[in-house]
Amino acid sequence: MVNMKMIQQMQNRMAKIQQELEETIVEGTSGGGVVTARVTGSREFSGLKIDPSVVDADDVEMLEDLITAAIQDAMTKATDLSNDKLGALTGGMKIPGLM
Repeated sequence: MVNMKMIQQMQNRMAKIQQELEETIVEGTSGGGVVTARVTGSREFSGLKIDPSVVDADDVEMLEDLITAAIQDAMTKATDLSNDKLGALTGGMKIPGLM
């Protein structure tokens, strides 16, 4: 039977993991690194860096695609990080609303 102390310990560990995820910056790149997107481990957008060499006024669509790909890469990495950290806490169980 699960007791209140165990539940409280799990809640404390969960809060610590969530804080770590909020403070961790994950980078995603595209175009061989010409576009870098930064998000937190909790999947909040943090910033974008674009190499000037990729900026071409005649090909804005390519830049848009590179930005989208970099953000998707960063979000995937943040999701993987979150799943790894939370999975360690839950023993790999998928808990709805948590993962």
